[in-house]
Amino acid sequence: MVDGLRFKTARQLFAACPTAAGDMLAVPDDRPSVAFCRALLAGRTPEEAISFCACMLPTRAAVWWGHECLGNLGDLLDEQDHGLLAEVQAWVGGSDAWFGEDEAIERRTSAGWIALAARNGPQDEAARAVATGILMGLARVALDDRRSVLADFVEMGIALAEAEALQQA
Repeated sequence: MVDGLRFKTARQLFAACPTAAGDMLAVPDDRPSVAFCRALLAGRTPEEAISFCACMLPTRAAVWWGHECLGNLGDLLDEQDHGLLAEVQAWVGGSDAWFGEDEAIERRTSAGWIALAARNGPQDEAARAVATGILMGLARVALDDRRSVLADFVEMGIALAEAEALQQA
């Protein structure tokens, strides 16, 4: 496990990201953040691991994670969503992306939520938008595949959080 994560424990994450407490039934404790996230993934409501992971990441990394998750859904997204994801990719790369017409974002599709996260300020609101976009995309996945795709998304988020911690060290 990597030291130096933004939030060493689940309790610290919940304190810093108040929307997490409202979005999740899980009760934070003093387990390391990654262990808590994996316990959520193995629990009764594994989708909570998506919300937790979104809070674990800084905003730009969370938006990138959302982009990567949705990018793995390919044909399950429409052309407008793919266009928004291209703009999200440009934003993560440092450009001042426009994110299409406001109506495109206001449509509140999976990619629209990720674009909203990039446009909005507060960390916990951006995390909520990323989690919403990922979960909406996940809802398009066939039921037989959903659990494994969810696990892949969470592990990708954990790996990104650990990479972010190493970069900051």
